[in-house]
Amino acid sequence: MFKQLRNKFLILNLIIISIVMLLSFITIYLITYKNVQKSIDLELSRISEYNPRPKDISKDPKPNFNNFSIPPERTVSFTLITNNEGTITNIISIFDMDEDFYESAKNTSLSKSSDKGSFKLDDSHWVFIKAQTHDGYRISFLDTTSRQAILNNLVYTFSFVALITLVAIFFVSRFFANKAIQPIKEAFDKQTQFIGDASHELKTPLAVISTNVDVLLSNGEDSINTQSKWLHYIKSEVERMSKLTNDLLYLTQVNYSDVKMIYSDFVISDAVESSILTMEAIIFENDINLDYKIEPNLTIHGNKEQIKQVVMILLDNALKYTDQKGKINLTLKRDYSSIILSITNTGKGISEENQGRIFDRFYRVDKSRSRNSGGYGLGLSIAKAILEQHGGKISVKSVLNESTTFEIELPMNK
Repeated sequence: MFKQLRNKFLILNLIIISIVMLLSFITIYLITYKNVQKSIDLELSRISEYNPRPKDISKDPKPNFNNFSIPPERTVSFTLITNNEGTITNIISIFDMDEDFYESAKNTSLSKSSDKGSFKLDDSHWVFIKAQTHDGYRISFLDTTSRQAILNNLVYTFSFVALITLVAIFFVSRFFANKAIQPIKEAFDKQTQFIGDASHELKTPLAVISTNVDVLLSNGEDSINTQSKWLHYIKSEVERMSKLTNDLLYLTQVNYSDVKMIYSDFVISDAVESSILTMEAIIFENDINLDYKIEPNLTIHGNKEQIKQVVMILLDNALKYTDQKGKINLTLKRDYSSIILSITNTGKGISEENQGRIFDRFYRVDKSRSRNSGGYGLGLSIAKAILEQHGGKISVKSVLNESTTFEIELPMNK
């Protein structure tokens, strides 16, 4: 599918570029052709108006073709003067040409019905202008072979350049088409993976609910009190599914919603401390040592509730993956123009292979443990999305069987 899309981009791009190049060439060619024709007409007009006083050779039985007069400029041109019978009576030229050539040029021009025209003679291109006099015709000829060569070379040059350019553009367009398709492919793959992961996560609670409903139906004569265990299982799975759908909706809203959150200046030091107080009791209940150091009066511009949610997610994540009698260390400090929040917990740690994927949706390092603790692998994805909206970033460092550190960097309010 993506290969076909890329090929469509390539074909469309080449067609558009070819049309633009063709229109550009036609414009250049027409302008050049018009200028060449204008130059030819001006020079032919100048030649035809040039009127030297040649020796009259009409009385000689044979025209004196050596009686040449030099026109104002050295151009490959000549003028023939004929009588009413079409016999050449005088030649104005600086070039010594064969008599048959002059006769052929004269006959060709006189055979034309128009006063101006062009013809090809002896592999040369000529134009003429014919004017009737009181006793015959005055016909001026101009060699346009060099000018015609200019136009021909223009066509050949364009064809060659167009071919080379299109080949180069094909490979360049292919490269950029692959670049352009890559984000679409990644988004499609993520969407496919998201649908598969969401379906997988929903499959288990639905199966549990279905099984417990079947148990209840098979014991229809029992009272609710005797069947309360199955009802609690159903309620538990419904709550898990509700949490999952709420997290998914929230993540979609954070990533794709056009509705802007209300941002304001607030003291992040107080927000982090408030989050710690909320989690402190749970942490102590799990026999985990919590140590924190918060620099006071640090202010940022953003949404206070979202930042508190990020802190809660990271603290909850640290709580889940810290063994009993372990330690969680939190620091909040200023670093030049940024604010750094660091949360470190002791425990098994995260391998380098998993560190690059833990911010993906539904990705969990220890799926069985996350399942038991009620997680779906969406917390870190939500945290990353919120931080990106605030112009911040999150990173992770871990040493296996020692510790894991999540570090947040947020721009400080100026």
